[in-house]
Amino acid sequence: MRKTSSTNFLNQAYLEEKCALNELIYLLSKRWITEVLFSIEEGNNRFSSLKEDLRYISDNILADRLKLLEQHKLINRNGHTPEVPSRVEYTLTSTGHSLSELLDGMCQFAEKNIHFPDKSS
Repeated sequence: MRKTSSTNFLNQAYLEEKCALNELIYLLSKRWITEVLFSIEEGNNRFSSLKEDLRYISDNILADRLKLLEQHKLINRNGHTPEVPSRVEYTLTSTGHSLSELLDGMCQFAEKNIHFPDKSS
């Protein structure tokens, strides 16, 4: 957790206040966030199937990213409470679907147009 009086925190708050796109970019810049979103879109709607699909993600990070996506109303968390143990499934909201389509277009753009320097030299 960052200190709310830090320069970085104040700068980020200013940018987010200035334009909602800055808040979205900040959210999307968090490691694994887009991969979790895409994995849910592909039908991996249980914690265990997400974990299996994203094999290098830790349980804590996956839980945190799911919480963030839910807070931003990009996914729904559906708990089936009468079952023991309880079963939770995640689905994209209509906003999540819209964002996923936008990100897919950005991925296609990046694949065609963004070329990173060769790291072997």
